[in-house]
Amino acid sequence: MKVAVFGLGYVGTVTAACLASQGHDVWGVDVDAAKVGEVRAGRSPVAEPGLEELIARAVAGGSLHATMSCRDALDRAEVSLVCVGTPSAAGGATDLSYLRRSVNDIVGVLRTGTPPPTGHHSVVIRSTVPPGTINDVVSPALADGLATAQTAAGAAMCPEFLREGSGVADFFASPLVVVGTSDPRVAETVTCLFSFLGQPARVVGPRTAESLKYACNAFHATKVSFANEMSRLLRVAGVDSREVMSLFCEDHVLNISPAYLRPGFAFGGSCLPKDLRSLLHLARTNSVDLPMLAGTLATNELTISDVVDRVAVSDGRNVALLGLSYKMNTDDLRESPNAELAERLIGKGFDVRIYDPVVNPARLVGANRRHIEAKLPHLGRLLTHKPGDALRGADVAIVSSVDPAIRAALLAAPPGRLIDLNGRLGAEIESLPGYEGIGW
Repeated sequence: MKVAVFGLGYVGTVTAACLASQGHDVWGVDVDAAKVGEVRAGRSPVAEPGLEELIARAVAGGSLHATMSCRDALDRAEVSLVCVGTPSAAGGATDLSYLRRSVNDIVGVLRTGTPPPTGHHSVVIRSTVPPGTINDVVSPALADGLATAQTAAGAAMCPEFLREGSGVADFFASPLVVVGTSDPRVAETVTCLFSFLGQPARVVGPRTAESLKYACNAFHATKVSFANEMSRLLRVAGVDSREVMSLFCEDHVLNISPAYLRPGFAFGGSCLPKDLRSLLHLARTNSVDLPMLAGTLATNELTISDVVDRVAVSDGRNVALLGLSYKMNTDDLRESPNAELAERLIGKGFDVRIYDPVVNPARLVGANRRHIEAKLPHLGRLLTHKPGDALRGADVAIVSSVDPAIRAALLAAPPGRLIDLNGRLGAEIESLPGYEGIGW
């Protein structure tokens, strides 16, 4: 199909060359005459291994063109890929001026230009943009500008996962093809465009696709900072951080894996809080600053406070807490965020009743018993024998356990506000009136 690529910077040039190598008729558009001239001459305007050879072959074969004319690029084109810069503005906001200009240029040509054979044009954003850009900026511009035009148009967000220095290889081995759109025609067009990658297209809402790239980049930055913070600390402790992290990366069950990457409630238990505090103490005694790890404890505290605040705005004062230990299938209450949540709600005057399928106060021993006696000295009075007993008369149900008995009790309970702390209760529960997930 004919494709117009707006912006011949790093992402745009790699995208244009790779699509052209697969037989698409690709027209790169840029306001910079030097970039356009480089591509026309079969050269790359950006340094990237393997890219210049790809461009030279595509230009020689007639599948890749470069122009400063939007009209030439969009003549009968089915797709526009917008790959322009979205730099930081003052205060850290995203500057969308280049994107707005490109979309307006596209609309101006589509309004009077030759329509594609299908009569429909897909405007696909590849630039990294804040959630809401498609719905609030791109789609309204298309709807307003093309209301009386022959060509209909829809919009999508299709994030790229390219790293400078390995962009060509990354393009052809993309981990995901994500199409964020509410227009099925756009979804079908973009799926067809990238079908040669052999990846199933994940069609999601625009905001999800826009947010995904930010989540990826934030995680990548977090990993770099984590490794560097550990290195700063371990170096002063006389430890080879490279050896530690090399072993760390061999764990594909918990460390390099999807484990712990599902939005939910706070962490707790006998290990994570204690060991983080120990690392931070070691850092302080060695005059090493670890702001990211310190922030991990701070953000964990905010997760608990957020749930307390959400309950506090409720009209009712009766709360059912279904699940007390820090995770399923254990009675370990040491630094359980659920126990902390119960203590805070009681302190704010809520009537809290608790059900946990495993916790039995008579069987708690040692540090586990001492911890819960300090947090909830009247635990025996708060606990119920059945989840239904805790739910009876409750205005708010807070659930951290996926025990089948709890799930059955929730389905049988009268409608009420339900706060799900782990999002694993299933579609039937999520469809109940009053349901809200902590990770939402």
